Amino acid sequence: MEQLKMKYVGIVDDELGYLIAVIDVKVSPVGKIIPGDPATHHKVAFSLLTFLPKVQEIVEGEVVEVADFGAFIRIGPVDALLHISQIMDDFITYDEKQGVLMGKETKRKLTIGDRVRVRITATSIGKGTGFGKIGVTARQPFLGKLEWIEEDVKKIRGEVEEKGAEKKASKA
Repeated sequence: MEQLKMKYVGIVDDELGYLIAVIDVKVSPVGKIIPGDPATHHKVAFSLLTFLPKVQEIVEGEVVEVADFGAFIRIGPVDALLHISQIMDDFITYDEKQGVLMGKETKRKLTIGDRVRVRITATSIGKGTGFGKIGVTARQPFLGKLEWIEEDVKKIRGEVEEKGAEKKASKA
């Protein structure tokens, strides 16, 4: 188990993605002895827990860092960049002291610890121990901070109910 962990965990593979853990290890009880080698060699079957981000996939994560150019969102074992231009349809200001990105018109704030829903727009995963890069957007309907999404859904439901009431009134 330890040898498998050392060999696979923490590696980034372009086919498998981020290799997170080795699970379900089954070692054959029958092994081989090689002359001059003090170890026994056994066949092993195991499973890997992986995370492979796909472009257009919608994921939820937590804001772990805020900077003047955007925010980093923790999705699975990796952080994705939510560029300032991809946060919302509003002019955004950055308050360095408070670590807040805020919309000028909407007054919506994004800070560390906020839960967000984003769409993956770009991935760059390399072989070896490189981390790769992931770009995300929140500038689409029903994406962004979860509280913003709830507000938008309530607003839409209210508009639908108003239209329904107007139709009933016009029929009467």
